[in-house]
Amino acid sequence: MKELLKQYLPYLSGYKREFFFAILGMIAVAVGTAGTAQLIKPVLDDVFINKDTYMLALMPFLLFGVFTLKGVGSYIQTYYTSYIGQDVVRKLRDNLVSHLTHLDMSFFKQIHSGEILSRTTNDISRIQAVVANIIPDLIREILTIIALTGYVIYESPKLALYFLIIMPLAIFPLSKLAKKMRRYSKSSQESTADMTSRLGEILSNIEVIKSNSTQKYEQKRFEAQNQNVFKYIMKQIKTNALTSPVMEILGSVAIGIVIFIGGTEVIEGRMSVGSFFAFAAALFMLYDPIKRLSKLYNRAQDAITANIRMNELLDTQPTITSGQTILTDTVQNISLKDVSLNYDNTPALKHISFDVQRGESIALVGDSGAGKSSLVNLLVRFYDPSSGNILINTRDYRDFTLESLHHKIAYVTQRIYIFNDSVAANVAYGEEIDEQRVVEALDKAFAMEFVDKLESGIHTQLSEGGGNLSGGQRQRIALARALYKNPDILILDEATSALDNKSEALIQQALTKLKPEMITFTVAHRLSTVEDADKILVFENGKIICSDTHDNLLNNCQVYQRLASKL
Repeated sequence: MKELLKQYLPYLSGYKREFFFAILGMIAVAVGTAGTAQLIKPVLDDVFINKDTYMLALMPFLLFGVFTLKGVGSYIQTYYTSYIGQDVVRKLRDNLVSHLTHLDMSFFKQIHSGEILSRTTNDISRIQAVVANIIPDLIREILTIIALTGYVIYESPKLALYFLIIMPLAIFPLSKLAKKMRRYSKSSQESTADMTSRLGEILSNIEVIKSNSTQKYEQKRFEAQNQNVFKYIMKQIKTNALTSPVMEILGSVAIGIVIFIGGTEVIEGRMSVGSFFAFAAALFMLYDPIKRLSKLYNRAQDAITANIRMNELLDTQPTITSGQTILTDTVQNISLKDVSLNYDNTPALKHISFDVQRGESIALVGDSGAGKSSLVNLLVRFYDPSSGNILINTRDYRDFTLESLHHKIAYVTQRIYIFNDSVAANVAYGEEIDEQRVVEALDKAFAMEFVDKLESGIHTQLSEGGGNLSGGQRQRIALARALYKNPDILILDEATSALDNKSEALIQQALTKLKPEMITFTVAHRLSTVEDADKILVFENGKIICSDTHDNLLNNCQVYQRLASKL
């Protein structure tokens, strides 16, 4: 709890004005609560016992003033603490998502997307309870307790002593419950992440599920994880529910003792009836914030666990770090010098060396797992070489900033990414939309022939994943996005696999025209894609075993001959 407050209390320093008004509201609530108890004394002693008509006339106005003070204070405190809490959570969520997008690709390969989704939604929501509710409530309850404690000590130090001795005894059982709460909270959050991951898999693979009629199978798997979530949430509820009975029992003991001793004081004339009831009312009022404080402590355990899980993400640092030099010059050449790449301890590429100049096209062929995609991952700098160097314009490409490097590279994958946005926004992704450039890029990708027929042309909204387009149309949008960048390096990873022969031939013609302006890497899936390449690299077991033109490889490379018969 201490570490949690230490981490989030500094956020309040950025909200001095809001925090000032929130504190004023809390003080008003605390004073109003104590004032309510104080009014009981004149009601009983002056009005009912002494029959003071002046006090009788004055009392409604005093009550109105006290409750107005309390109500206005509660409104101000609620609004400003909620504003602070919600804004802090907004910044926290922005910070977390920004951090995640800068992590290495290897991180996203190792952790399930559902786990990430759970941590950025469910865990943040639990932390939100701390910043938006628990911290403000904690401050308010403490101020109320201070005000009421001061009042009961002022009214009767002797009686206050009994209550203030007994109530701290509640700390021991409450601390035990808090430890249990933290343990169950961790299990609850982990099981929620597992359930979210399972749901994500179901939605991502719905076509496979429906085509195999495995709905019942998936339902059983989901039900098992959903049951785990239910089990741990119920354990949390059970533990939290014990807080009130513990406080009720200990509170009843303390109040019972106070009533007995206070009653004796009244009977023996050492205390007036009004003073005793004002004291008793303050005591009952004091009991409520103490009970709420213990519940807040239990709720905080949930947030503590969520905060640990979130900090695990924030503490994960990328190994692929940006260089310091901005790549402004046109990319004239790329050289790989004895480059090897390992995924953990598994070799993916071994001693790769080649040079390519601006205006050249390189095709990559090989069986699945031969190393083609690994080379592409290096070129885009999703990974860094385990050994060797990659040079751009004779300089190590790790020297360049990632942003300027990626600005020079257009990468089109077989798996097409379409965003839930307009056609124009998808084509100009990440840049300012220039409608003329968008149309030119779509023309080069032979996509305008279907975009023109859409309801709003380039302003047509595309659904998530491009569900309202065919596979070939999605690929042409992705190609247009690459061409919009006017890249120096174009990487096509089986980027025309969903196109028919005619569309692919037209796009190849367009790429041939653009070829002198860039370096092109193509991962091949058809013979027509590779046969015009300036150089074809043949991969096998992470090595380049042959490197030449299409005709020469057909005569001199047995592996390429075998591959060509399949392409």
